[in-house]
Amino acid sequence: YSFCTLLSALRSGWAMHSPEELEQLQEEWKAEQLLLKEKLSEEDHRDWSTLKKVGGIDISFSKESEEDACVTLVVLNYPELDVAYEDSTMVKLNVPYIPGFLGFREVPHMKRVIDRVREVSPENTPEVIMVDGNGVLHHRGFGSASHLGVEAGVPTIGVAKKYFEVDGLLAATIKPLMHDPKMFPKPHSTYPLVGESGRTWGMAVRTTADSTNPVFVSVGTHIALASAVSIVCRTSRVRVPEAVRQADLRSREYLRARGLL
Repeated sequence: YSFCTLLSALRSGWAMHSPEELEQLQEEWKAEQLLLKEKLSEEDHRDWSTLKKVGGIDISFSKESEEDACVTLVVLNYPELDVAYEDSTMVKLNVPYIPGFLGFREVPHMKRVIDRVREVSPENTPEVIMVDGNGVLHHRGFGSASHLGVEAGVPTIGVAKKYFEVDGLLAATIKPLMHDPKMFPKPHSTYPLVGESGRTWGMAVRTTADSTNPVFVSVGTHIALASAVSIVCRTSRVRVPEAVRQADLRSREYLRARGLL
């Protein structure tokens, strides 16, 4: 049980909990992740050529505390990439942040805004949701994008800006490759993230001509990696896919308008 993990939990408002209690919570979450992971699928469950609605979801934090945050769901029309639906709401994250278990802190709040679009604007229900984070590119193969997809019952894609080490894929080895122009000579160039086990965990992707810094794409659930990469590329105007970018921008603007950023 690492000092860094404990420190992260303590900073998240759980200073009254002992290291033993936090360690017990971590073990419980590990077991729950493994149960939820049984529902995860890395295969396509539909024909993506008929895609019409693409979602992006993000959480931005208030400057006032590490518990108060804005969760924003944006749904874009595809292929136009204009905003069809937006929902921003303030939430309180009472669950501690423990590395590797972000889904337990954020997914319940994300799921509520997804449930709400299904209720109030069913015609704008996203057919796939991109998450600013990882899917199966995770120590236990179940990052926040996978967690959200399984809990909300929607295909998801993890799109991370920072690299997550897993299965012998060390940052010291991977990061220099990411800045080598020969590795990503043109838009939509990819580099497979194949671990020591032989498993392909995700793909580093150069999304546009103007962006030479790749993002790290991984399956959330109910979509194949090739389809996830294709959708990310087809919905990116800049480095980050437009649905995720708009969710980030609008969640920050929501906070800024209320003097919280």
